[in-house]
Amino acid sequence: MAEKGLFLQNVIAIIWDFDKTLSPQYMQAPLFREYDIDEQAFWREVQALPGYYARAGIRVQYDTCYLGHLLSYVQAGRMPGLNNAKLRELGKQIELFPGIPDIFERLKRVMEEEPFVEGDLRLEHYVVSTGLAEMIKGSAIARHLSGIWASEFIETPAQPGFDLSSAPLQGAISQIAGFLDNTTKTRAIFEINKGVNKIPGSTVNDMIPEEERRVPMRNMIYVADGPSDIPSFSVIRKHGGLAYAVYEESSEEQFAQVVHLSETSRVDDYGGADYTAGSKTDRWLRLQVKRIAQRIMDDRKSALGRRVSSGPAHITE
Repeated sequence: MAEKGLFLQNVIAIIWDFDKTLSPQYMQAPLFREYDIDEQAFWREVQALPGYYARAGIRVQYDTCYLGHLLSYVQAGRMPGLNNAKLRELGKQIELFPGIPDIFERLKRVMEEEPFVEGDLRLEHYVVSTGLAEMIKGSAIARHLSGIWASEFIETPAQPGFDLSSAPLQGAISQIAGFLDNTTKTRAIFEINKGVNKIPGSTVNDMIPEEERRVPMRNMIYVADGPSDIPSFSVIRKHGGLAYAVYEESSEEQFAQVVHLSETSRVDDYGGADYTAGSKTDRWLRLQVKRIAQRIMDDRKSALGRRVSSGPAHITE
């Protein structure tokens, strides 16, 4: 599939987790408020689901079984009429950490410096989350994102023998369309790496040599909050990218977690989930974006030097 020069490799990608990384709460919080559902009770039920279904010999995914439980609430009339449009609307209410979304503009300004503008370097942001895609699409960061990998719902399912030319009917959500768990997040990273989101008809399984991929992993920064992101941290760092862990500064438990991630070489650095101008996390991200951009420019210069021979010059005595 790949041809020489398929991509310019001029893109730097910051890949963000969402819950506890960009937001201090689980993104579903506005959903529970809207329908007067006890949020803590819901998550206690979700935590009990693997053991509950195991009594019938059924194994459920711990990371994603909450999706089916949400559908159970809809079907039981506890969240009447919940559809994708409603999820997107509720996404506007998601609380974000200080400095979000302003940091996206500050990072953008790094790329507006010379020589990066002349080099046509670009910065892209992606969210890779086990949360709900529609809520992320409705959030205050949506306009800054180049792509979202998260869980999605079908409203009215296609029936046997459905008209192939027709559009899906609207209605309350009733089926899981797709989901990410903490392991399959790594698949999303490879899709960004290969540019699957930019090439219609391509898949993550297509053979594209490392040197031809749209966003080399050494041009990636992965930002997340905890041990559940270790698979993604590992993939990014193994291929030369950077991993950064954040924690809510009021939580001693979260601080201890990210310190352990650093001590065990799971991440390159860590800082508070404070993205305001001048905070450690703000400065670290801007510095690393600038370093990656400069390395891209230096690599281009070196490659040019290897390919271009010096012309003849006058001999002076």
